[in-house]
Amino acid sequence: MRVKLVIALFLSVWAILLGRIYQISIKSNAYYESLANQNIVKKEWILPVRGEILDRNGKPLAINQIGFKILIAPHLSGRKKRESLRQAVDAIVHAFGEVDRQKIIRRYLKKDSPYHHDPIVVVNFLSYKKVLPHYTELSRTPNLSVEPTTKRYYPYGPVTAHVVGYVGKANEKEIRRDEITGLTGIAGKSGLERYYNRFLEGVPGYRKVMVSAFNKEVAELERVDPKEESDMTLYLDMRLQQYLSDLFAERNATGAVVVMGVNGEVLAAGSYPAYDPNDFVSGISRDEWRKIIEDLNHPFTNKLIHGLYPPGSVIKPGVALALVDSGKVSPYHTFFCNGAIELGKRIKHKFRCWKSVGHGKTDMVKAIRESCDVYFYKGSLQTGINKIAEDLRQMGFGHKTGIDLPNEFIGVMPDKMWKMNRYGQPWYIGETLNAAIGQGYVLVTPMQIARYTAMLATGRLPKPTLAKRLAKQMVPLISEEVLTPRQKQVLPLVQRAMYEVCNHPKGTAYAALHRCKVKVAGKTGTAQVIGIPQEEKKRMKEEDLAYFHRSHAWLTTYGPYRNPQYVVTILVEHGGHGGHAAGPIAEKIYNWLLKEGYIR
Repeated sequence: MRVKLVIALFLSVWAILLGRIYQISIKSNAYYESLANQNIVKKEWILPVRGEILDRNGKPLAINQIGFKILIAPHLSGRKKRESLRQAVDAIVHAFGEVDRQKIIRRYLKKDSPYHHDPIVVVNFLSYKKVLPHYTELSRTPNLSVEPTTKRYYPYGPVTAHVVGYVGKANEKEIRRDEITGLTGIAGKSGLERYYNRFLEGVPGYRKVMVSAFNKEVAELERVDPKEESDMTLYLDMRLQQYLSDLFAERNATGAVVVMGVNGEVLAAGSYPAYDPNDFVSGISRDEWRKIIEDLNHPFTNKLIHGLYPPGSVIKPGVALALVDSGKVSPYHTFFCNGAIELGKRIKHKFRCWKSVGHGKTDMVKAIRESCDVYFYKGSLQTGINKIAEDLRQMGFGHKTGIDLPNEFIGVMPDKMWKMNRYGQPWYIGETLNAAIGQGYVLVTPMQIARYTAMLATGRLPKPTLAKRLAKQMVPLISEEVLTPRQKQVLPLVQRAMYEVCNHPKGTAYAALHRCKVKVAGKTGTAQVIGIPQEEKKRMKEEDLAYFHRSHAWLTTYGPYRNPQYVVTILVEHGGHGGHAAGPIAEKIYNWLLKEGYIR
């Protein structure tokens, strides 16, 4: 019996040993082979060059400057090799006096570790012209290497800042969201650079190489080149973009302007003042950043899509369509304007017309042409805010336009439910009157007004679009019908009224636009920044008010009147009256469009 137990124990031990030998030598072969490959095969990413952004005529708006980056070999931070690190840094500082020695050392020490075997980038970019005289000397310096690289550059600087945007160092959130951003370390931060970041990055390639135990390359096993067909062409015409910037600069004006085809193609768009995006590519200093954010004219804000303003009287053609669509106001119905109306039984609240003596008997065409407030006060009382808000939302108010720029604001188109949800308060009838003339809670962006104007010109609401072509693929232009049958029927009457705004002697933009070489239709707006006290019988003139108390000046137009092709929308901050402040700018833009052959 004992012999049998010994034999059984002996066989069991051998079975376990044989099983373990089989496991190690055969079953785990693939696993250990994989580990060995990881030690001898290295995958290196080949990063694509970021796509360029071009205007419709091929002029570059965002390009890649060719230059060099400087790297220092790893594992020099220990005490024994610290002298080698000092010599490498001395060579860089000697060649380029403007570089910061301490910053180079800090950057190196931050990235150096026993597990980091690749050279460490200590200078991200130096221009080709600067590096070339020192290239041979640096290449011969022990532990130093100089490699080609690129840096984003914006040739037109502030002129295209709010449209093109800029790139910068990627943050952790951007790296987690996009694998390629994690490789390049660069991400679009604003404008088209951000909206189309994934396309502009391209697709990286890679190479697999065999390396020795000392991380020296032995052979290249596989190579896949990056895909770099990521250039982008815009509808933008840089000549007009520059012209708009010059027009605002001549007048020292702040605000925004949009020149857009009625089908949605954005020919030019600017927000003023602007900033230089090149300052942000390599990182802006604290002093420069403070100067930008403390500027009361907000150069960093893209007023095209992030500026929220009361629309003032430019909203009136849309309100007129809503009044008629309600069935409660005929397009030929007249209201009498004596300069104001009063609401309230015990406490009277006066709602003034801009013309203190009134407009007399006023129908819809005259109300739009001469911008009579009382007509819209009385019409809105019959129609109600809910119907007006519903129709104006169909025309694009209170919604994003869909333009290919990031983080667009939606604005505010209020009604009773909106106020209850926002403030927990009921809607007051006086607020209907304010909304009907584009004041009160109503807020819009200049891009929304441009889109709405294109709808007034054609009956279709377009999606504003900057990108014309991504590589070889065309970007479609989209528009939709939004008007009701009744609104379509009365639209020609509204268009005629807008024509008279610019071409009838009593039109609010007549003085500025009746001599324009292109016959245009439009609407002016004066959006109040501060309210008028009830006890004030006659309002001060705009030029007598403090600058930041003056009204914003709107002018939105389309032309030619008989064959609408382009929309020109202008906002001059604190400019006073729309016709006076924005009219001369609009006239010059239309004359330019005619001269350059855009208007047929």
